[in-house]
Amino acid sequence: MDRQYSKFQQKAIKNFYDNRETLGIQRLGELVTDLYLAEGKKREKTWEQVESALKNTGMKPDRISHLRKQDDPALLAKVVQELSA
Repeated sequence: MDRQYSKFQQKAIKNFYDNRETLGIQRLGELVTDLYLAEGKKREKTWEQVESALKNTGMKPDRISHLRKQDDPALLAKVVQELSA
C-alpha cells in the first residue's frame, strides 16, 4: 500500500532520518543518567536499553559487551562523549 505524504510530512520524515544518529547519542546520554540512579532490576533494564542504543550507533558487539561487563556509568559517559565528538 503506497502512501502519499504531504510536503510537510516528507520534510519531517527526512529530518528524522537525517538526525537519527544525533537523537541516538542524546538518548544514550539520558540513559547514562538513569544508570547512575538505577539499582537492581531497573539497572538491568537500563543496560538492555543502552546495549540496544549502542547497537544502533554501529558500535562493535565486543566493545558493547565490555562496557556491559564493566557496569560503570562513568565509562559509558566517556563513550557517549566520544560518539558526540
